[in-house]
Amino acid sequence: MSPTRLTSTPVTPDDLEEVVRLAVAVCRAAPAGAWSRPAGELEWDCWETVGHLADDMFCYALQLAPPAPPLDGHVPTVLSRLRPGGPKETVHAERDAGPDGLIQVLEGCTGLLAAVARTKSPETRAHHCHGISDPEGFTAMGIVEALVHMYDVAKGLGAAWEPPLDICGRVMARLFRDVAIGEEGAWQALLWATGRIELPGRPRRTSWRWNGTPEGTDDGA
Repeated sequence: MSPTRLTSTPVTPDDLEEVVRLAVAVCRAAPAGAWSRPAGELEWDCWETVGHLADDMFCYALQLAPPAPPLDGHVPTVLSRLRPGGPKETVHAERDAGPDGLIQVLEGCTGLLAAVARTKSPETRAHHCHGISDPEGFTAMGIVEALVHMYDVAKGLGAAWEPPLDICGRVMARLFRDVAIGEEGAWQALLWATGRIELPGRPRRTSWRWNGTPEGTDDGA
């Protein structure tokens, strides 16, 4: 079968909430002692990676939320690391709250992004380093972060992670318009596009970026 390109269809806040709901189910089933294990091949442990995911959701919501979102830089929050080499974030989950607290932070930050994306005009634009984007684009970014970081976390937790294939296809069409989908399907193509795996005839990527700009614009990768 020849590689094909997916036709872009809308990515919605409902999609974001569905992916995170599935991610939370994986997290809730993990043994308490597993959270300090490395998240796949990342330098962060599973706890830090889920915390990073929550921070992504928060920052995407914050970027879209102002009446006039910035087009030339990020909303200027203070970023900090809890340890050398750890993720640099605005939001940190309190370790003493345990996994339930970490999950609550993820769910809360996801709810913020979904709410902002639902209420903002589709014409809203805001800065991202991978291209000025719209509410749908930031929603798709949150989904990709959840999909691939849960791939990392699930490897560390020793859990299975099976994301919705239709959502994978739609975020691929929205953010990775240059990536053809072959027989492997959209999920494997997304893992390849984000540098997680190699595919037949496609060496593993050592660097990558998505294109967050709305279709029909020239900005972005």
